[in-house]
Amino acid sequence: MGFPGPRPYNARMSKSAKQAGQNTIALNRRAKFDYHIDERYEAGMVLEGWEVKSLRAGKAQLVDSFVQIHQGEAWLHGAHFTPLQSTSTHDVVDPKRVRKLLLNKDELARIFSATSAKGYTCVATAMYWKGAHVKCEIGLAKGKKQHDKREDSKEKDWAREKERLLKHSA
Repeated sequence: MGFPGPRPYNARMSKSAKQAGQNTIALNRRAKFDYHIDERYEAGMVLEGWEVKSLRAGKAQLVDSFVQIHQGEAWLHGAHFTPLQSTSTHDVVDPKRVRKLLLNKDELARIFSATSAKGYTCVATAMYWKGAHVKCEIGLAKGKKQHDKREDSKEKDWAREKERLLKHSA
């Protein structure tokens, strides 16, 4: 089901970025298992200094994170940034702080209208570096039923088995 409005962000990375693997900070693999992700958007993040240092050290988790639209702004809930011991000695830090996401008005309106519709939610799927900036990939998602999850598991197992068979036969 498509929603009218601006085109969503295309989540494809360049070949050099895929090979290097250095741009990705954190992935939310659980979201791909629990939801059908329809559309993806790229959002900037408002971060504090200790959070950027923590991200450079790879201390971020997106499990159970979701996006909520409140008073015309997008907020990331549930993301956990583990503070470094050396940088957070003088600051009072909250690792589960709610962080603001930067999106344009059209994207915010589109996400708000989709999440107010029945069955849609907005989840954070990835966090990565784009130049010197941290970007968060968010997706409009619809929950999977239990039989859909089993079907995905069967397809994954079959693909793995097929790979083994081709490897041994060659």
